[in-house]
Amino acid sequence: MSVSAFSVRPMADGEEQAVIALWQRAGLTRPWNDPANDLTFARGKAHSDILVGVAEGTIVASAMVGHDGHRGVMYYVAVDPDRQGRGFGQQIVAAAEAWLLARGVWKINLMVRQGNEKVIGFYDGLGYAPGTSVLLEKWIDPSKRGPSS
Repeated sequence: MSVSAFSVRPMADGEEQAVIALWQRAGLTRPWNDPANDLTFARGKAHSDILVGVAEGTIVASAMVGHDGHRGVMYYVAVDPDRQGRGFGQQIVAAAEAWLLARGVWKINLMVRQGNEKVIGFYDGLGYAPGTSVLLEKWIDPSKRGPSS
C-alpha cells in the first residue's frame, strides 16, 4: 500500500458540496438524513468537527468526529472509492482519534451498519472490535425517522 501526499485538516468554508459529494460516492448518505444539515450541526464546534483528508488538492477522505464529554464518536468516515487502498482511511481515522485525544477523550464508539462486512473488516484491522454494550435507539423527532437500520 503506497500513501501519496495526504494531509488532514478541518473542513473549510466553501467545501460543503465537495464533502457531501464524497459522502454520496462512498454510499454514506441516506434519504432521511440531510447531509447539509449534518455538516452544519457538527462543524467547527467545541465538541465536534468535520475533518477532511486532502491529496493532490482534492478532498478524498472525511470524518465527522465529536464527543459528549465522556466518549468520542466518528461518523461519515469516507474515502473516495477510486482512491481506497492507499492508506487514506487509516490516516483519517488516526486524525479523528488524535482530535479526540487532544480533548481528553480516551475511548471512541463507532457504528457500522449491519451487513457492511468490508467496513467492519477495515476497522478490525485498525484494532476496533465489537463492544460489550448494545446500541439502542429512539427517534425522538418522528419527522426525521428512517428505517430501523
